Amino acid sequence: MPLETRVFDPAAYLDSDEARAAYMTEALETGDPDFIADALCVIARARGLDRVASEPDPSGALPNYAPNRDGASDLGQLPRLIRALGLRLTVTPTAP
Repeated sequence: MPLETRVFDPAAYLDSDEARAAYMTEALETGDPDFIADALCVIARARGLDRVASEPDPSGALPNYAPNRDGASDLGQLPRLIRALGLRLTVTPTAP
């Protein structure tokens, strides 16, 4: 008897501003640019902004987080995207 599975989508669990903020905080704490970019897309989907999550904005208002030729993501517009997702970035000192 085959095992039935479903595709896991973390966006389905990000149903509050607090949950989205916690998810983004955890992604930022990993320091992994690919995971951070993916978390932004997941949060966009959770907010119903599928277009933001799947393609660059032709107006240039929202960035394209696909890696460039050097393999780095373009995070230059990160503050604008964070605001568009209803989030705010903060920084806290690390423990000594």
